[in-house]
Amino acid sequence: MKTHVKALVVGGGAVGTSIAYHLARGGWDDVMLLERDELTSGSTWHAAGLLPLFNMSYATTHIHKYSVDFYKTLEEETGLNAGFSIVGNLRMAQTDARMDEYMLYASTAETAGVPYEWMTPAQIKDRWPLVRTEDLKGAIFHPTDGYINPADVTMAMAKGARQRGVMIERKWQVDGYHWTGSEWQVTVTKMVEKGGNLVPSDETTVITAEHVVTATGNHAQRTARLLGIKTPAIPVEHQFIVTEPDPALVEYRKQGGAEHPVLRDADAKWYVREERGGWILGPYERNAPARFAYGVPDSFRADLFPLDLERIEEEYMSMIHRIPSSEEVGLKDDYNGPICYTPDGNPLVGPAPGLRNMWLAEGFSFGITAAGGTGYYLAQLMIEGEAEIDMASLDPKRYGSWMTTDYAVAKNEEAYEHVYILHHPDEEREAARPLRTSPAYDRQKAAGAQFGQVNGWERPNYYAPEGFDDHAARSFRRGGWWSHVVEEAKAIREGVGLIDATAFTKHLVKGPGATAFLDWFTCNKLPKVGRINLTYALTTAGTTRTEYTIVRLAEDEYYLVSAGAWTAYDSDFLQKAIEDKIPEFGWISCHDVTTQWGVFAIAGPKSRDVLNEIVRDAEPETVLSNKRFPWLTMREIELGMCPVRAIRVAYTGELGWELHHPIEMQNYLWDQLVAAGEKHGMKLVGARAQNWLRQEKSYRAFGTELGRDATPAEADLPRFIDLAKEFHGKAAMEATGIRAKCVTLLIDGPEDADPWGREALYDGDTKVGRLTSGGYSVAFGKSIGMGYVSPDLAVPGTKLKVKMFDQLWDCEITEDSPYDPKNEVIRKDG
Repeated sequence: MKTHVKALVVGGGAVGTSIAYHLARGGWDDVMLLERDELTSGSTWHAAGLLPLFNMSYATTHIHKYSVDFYKTLEEETGLNAGFSIVGNLRMAQTDARMDEYMLYASTAETAGVPYEWMTPAQIKDRWPLVRTEDLKGAIFHPTDGYINPADVTMAMAKGARQRGVMIERKWQVDGYHWTGSEWQVTVTKMVEKGGNLVPSDETTVITAEHVVTATGNHAQRTARLLGIKTPAIPVEHQFIVTEPDPALVEYRKQGGAEHPVLRDADAKWYVREERGGWILGPYERNAPARFAYGVPDSFRADLFPLDLERIEEEYMSMIHRIPSSEEVGLKDDYNGPICYTPDGNPLVGPAPGLRNMWLAEGFSFGITAAGGTGYYLAQLMIEGEAEIDMASLDPKRYGSWMTTDYAVAKNEEAYEHVYILHHPDEEREAARPLRTSPAYDRQKAAGAQFGQVNGWERPNYYAPEGFDDHAARSFRRGGWWSHVVEEAKAIREGVGLIDATAFTKHLVKGPGATAFLDWFTCNKLPKVGRINLTYALTTAGTTRTEYTIVRLAEDEYYLVSAGAWTAYDSDFLQKAIEDKIPEFGWISCHDVTTQWGVFAIAGPKSRDVLNEIVRDAEPETVLSNKRFPWLTMREIELGMCPVRAIRVAYTGELGWELHHPIEMQNYLWDQLVAAGEKHGMKLVGARAQNWLRQEKSYRAFGTELGRDATPAEADLPRFIDLAKEFHGKAAMEATGIRAKCVTLLIDGPEDADPWGREALYDGDTKVGRLTSGGYSVAFGKSIGMGYVSPDLAVPGTKLKVKMFDQLWDCEITEDSPYDPKNEVIRKDG
């Protein structure tokens, strides 16, 4: 066995073999794959082999589509039939809300080029008469989809990998990882059969690799311990049953009936497909337990758990209702095996936190569907530095060090149960909450706050009257919360509102090398002491890696503020970049101070009036004036007895300040602000209104308009790019040019709905772009959105169409910052 390779892939399931294949196809000619047992012996062997294209995530939709397209090419390349049955995928709906969900998804599918068709109940019954349809509203049908044999597709990818030079070694277990500073030394042990168990032998060796990828499936917890990191990837039981042949199905097929598509009754929480004249039923029931929270027992190999039929009785009976002929059919086989999950149901794909050249591909609940695309896009990340799609939503660092085993277990069980729950864009899942709360949480809750979770933090989404039911208020249209958010947005435009922004990520960067480093690390000019700048850190591909508000506290001391959802993601990137540049720039210290500072944002025409009530200064009448405290500056002020690092900036685009304060004084400051605001009619405001308001100002948001698939230039932010200096990613950004351009659109949409930021944009019948954000504009009295279109269309006044609820609605590209384009309001003196 070779002991020095460029890339070592650990794990021989569908995901691992795909990664090895695509690394080799991408040009790396020294790749090895290790499997502790036999290929496919993990979750791959008992997977049902379905290929559901349905996914609300733009990145995951691309990954699934690539897999479906790629698997169809394997037989020609390898000579092995992957067992792909292209029968289609029929996703049925029993309710209007479910059809709304499908229509929102369908627009996302269009942006990724995924074909679909709509079917009425009558059309379903006509094509597949065994299916009961009188209680259905309709269905979405994917004609290019179907199911595949998991073992066969894995073996086909393994053969393709071998043909491209990949070495595949079985029965080798990884027992240790050591980073030398330039490469990984991986200690491996030969595994042998003993009494039906797989046990370590005395034969060990060390493999040196420049890069390591872990795709260890159910063994992710063991992998994390060996690497000294945390991961939320923990398996959950998933069971499915196989029936005896159904005489009605056998006769239907004998009479020339087409094979049924994979049937999904989302409202009944199951999938069904044909299997040798019978049916496979796969439910996603309540109370499926997580397993192996601390690792898979050595004795567990290609094993299963006992079936719990009582747990799936409701789903089994609903299958009989939907396919009445199945009622008299007996059970032939049953499977109950571990399938790895994560708290949001999406896999963990990308660089491992704190480690160099260590890549994770873990937590795949839909591993067969995602395997092909994961291999393709992860290979791009490793070989080229970035993928062609933004992979941030799958990054392993979206869960920080605050994440624990109990949290992962609770959220993974919830994610399993929610596979077929209505995926409202405004949904907030309840498990493991509240967990991370700012001191003012109880005060906000008492005031009617309806909370969302961001990186574990509880953050008010909006405020509602006592007894309001947030769960019942959710919708794919304007939910029950909508009118409350309208009033909050109006309060900021017309009066004053108070927003809790404590979840913001905050770093303190200082030292002799700090200025030179940040000048290289970000694309805008650095601010002077006491000033702030908005800027971007770029990827090696010249796309946007992170957005920062930089506050310069001293010549060599900076306070960096970035998105609250991305703390560990930003911190890891920043720390690694600093480590790389210290030899060149000198000593730099970097501290994550997120939990040390609370943040309140006060905004609106009356915001200065509220602060004047409690500000303490020798000249209180001028302390907040433009002369002493101009726009885009920071001042240390005192609000009552609370010292505040006040920043004159407002994400809402109104006159306002961010009030960064010692977290231990938050309740005191909250009470001071609320008492002072009462006189001026101040309203408590949540994140949803803020999201609407920032779109009226065309303020881009990281994770929507800003990401690793577009440069700051494509985001149309030239005023924040200093081309007179050299900065990381500059050459790549300039070489990329402008492939698409970010625009703001006002939308004449349906009277009862606004876009969510997932919709396709059309010029006539031609798809020309997509929305990345959406909402309602109180300033213009209509829907608003932001997104990307081809550069030739990115001109104010261009009329387009947006796809909502399977209809095209008029929209028009506006000037940037359609509300207060000259920033007169935000600069108002007083």
